[in-house]
Amino acid sequence: MKVDGDRELLGVMRKIVETFPRNGCERTHRVLTGPEAFGGWKVNIKRVHRIWKEEHMQVPQKQRKRRRLPGSSANGCVRHRAQYRNHVWSYDFLTERTEDGRQLRILVVIDEFTRECLAIEVARSFTARDVIMTLQYLFAVRGAPEYLRSDNGPEFVAKEIQEWLARACVRTLYIQKASPWENGYVESFNGRLRDELLDRELFLSLPEARVVLDQWRMDYNHRRPHGGLKWMTPAAFVAGLDDTASGVVPAAARGVSPVGATPLPPTHHADCSTTLS
Repeated sequence: MKVDGDRELLGVMRKIVETFPRNGCERTHRVLTGPEAFGGWKVNIKRVHRIWKEEHMQVPQKQRKRRRLPGSSANGCVRHRAQYRNHVWSYDFLTERTEDGRQLRILVVIDEFTRECLAIEVARSFTARDVIMTLQYLFAVRGAPEYLRSDNGPEFVAKEIQEWLARACVRTLYIQKASPWENGYVESFNGRLRDELLDRELFLSLPEARVVLDQWRMDYNHRRPHGGLKWMTPAAFVAGLDDTASGVVPAAARGVSPVGATPLPPTHHADCSTTLS
């Protein structure tokens, strides 16, 4: 019975320490025996001290400072969090190389709420128009998001893409410079992509990279369980959403069709002059 009592007391002590991490043994005892939320215990200070030492609960002298929220920008993923499908998308670039040393640039687009990878486009280089073509295709087959989060890369802040997004009624969320943690969802995705594929594959050519990356995207969406979705795949998570969470209601409320919504596959060699004027 004494062991069970110690176990129960230890649980309450741990809750106190989590709430007041700089409290020592004596102050924790005062909270235990006081009238506050954790109070009401009739326990001797010696018993509390014994458990305190046995469980190594001593307060460390040194402690690391932590941010209350990652970054101070109102456009960061913590302060402006996705609430439903097609609420917030984010996109970013990664860099890789083929066997001959030539650069590959990889554009990834994700839905922050469903964690779906909507596109992985690969090319030797990208312009703002190339980014627009990818977004135009996604808007046509999926619908436009309300917000698009990105860093301040030249392709994302170009006047051409800002004007195009404005006409499509999509608002931009530019994170602070040198603050990649504010775009945490896509940065986390990039880490998984690099760890699970890019660091393990040697691409011989651009066409090979496109095929391999697109296959990985399909596996990611349909076969890979995601910890942030209670270990469901993104596709299974989307299938279980109701109308509000799936973005049906917010999208209908906007009543605005995306600009140039023609489902033209995004190829980097097509003539884009008629896509948008």
